[in-house]
Amino acid sequence: MSHLDIRHDIDSAVTVSDGGTELFRYVYRPDSPQLESPKPYLHPIRTRAGHLVSLYRPWDHVWHKGIALSLPHVGEENFWGGPTYVHGQFYVQLENNGTQSHRRFTRIERVDGAAELVHELDWSTQGGAPWITERRALSARLLSDEAWMLTFDTELRNVSGADIAIGSPTTKGRENAGYGGLFWRGPRAFTGGSLVTAEGSGSGNDMRGQRHEWMGFAGRHDDIDAASLVLMVDDSSNPHHPPQWFARSEEFACLNPAPFFSEELTIPNGEAVRFRYGVGIADADAEAAQELAVAVRKSL
Repeated sequence: MSHLDIRHDIDSAVTVSDGGTELFRYVYRPDSPQLESPKPYLHPIRTRAGHLVSLYRPWDHVWHKGIALSLPHVGEENFWGGPTYVHGQFYVQLENNGTQSHRRFTRIERVDGAAELVHELDWSTQGGAPWITERRALSARLLSDEAWMLTFDTELRNVSGADIAIGSPTTKGRENAGYGGLFWRGPRAFTGGSLVTAEGSGSGNDMRGQRHEWMGFAGRHDDIDAASLVLMVDDSSNPHHPPQWFARSEEFACLNPAPFFSEELTIPNGEAVRFRYGVGIADADAEAAQELAVAVRKSL
């Protein structure tokens, strides 16, 4: 296995590469419109063979951007993007699209073969009120000749001056739409792919809302005869573990361990909550999911 390289484009993005392959670009100062709730994101994301496994700003949901920490209901604020679900009115465009702003990096370095970033952010409402401060740690490491993993570790501290309840459209009344949290949007070619867990596999309609400690998405690429696997593992210490999962495959490819799917989580003023995830990216199909989940869990 080769080693990972880090390139920092000041005031823009950090790119982590595996030899000649850029595994991901972490854009920490996006130029997103306010309506899209500006936030850092990872895109493009590639396998070790260089195959693209993320999608940026799709026409159906322009606020979907690769992998991003996206929360639609943070109190009355929207850090997801676009309209807000209002029960009885469906989705309404409100002036509540908040921003996750870069403050500083406290670490960008290679450690024992891994590429590590530690990032501090300020979450503010569309009106400019401070809402949350975040310490986010990202780490990338190689697992095998076919796979690598991303660790995403975040601590969210409530600085709003009041308790904040984090929820989803489902906690607001929309059935089986409990999205929110670490969210991955896959390539168009992955539409119709397979979701896989330790208990079995199926479509998004089959699996959405189920509880699992990990879930993978296996898809095939256009142009090339290849399959890729994206898999997320929920750390056992996360609130509401194991999470319900928000996933789609019929309309488009997405995967999201959703800790607030059907139950709100309240962060008291001045206190913090922590979430930690492992994301495995492999040049493989669904049959490799169990082995990849074990390797990610071991390294998480």
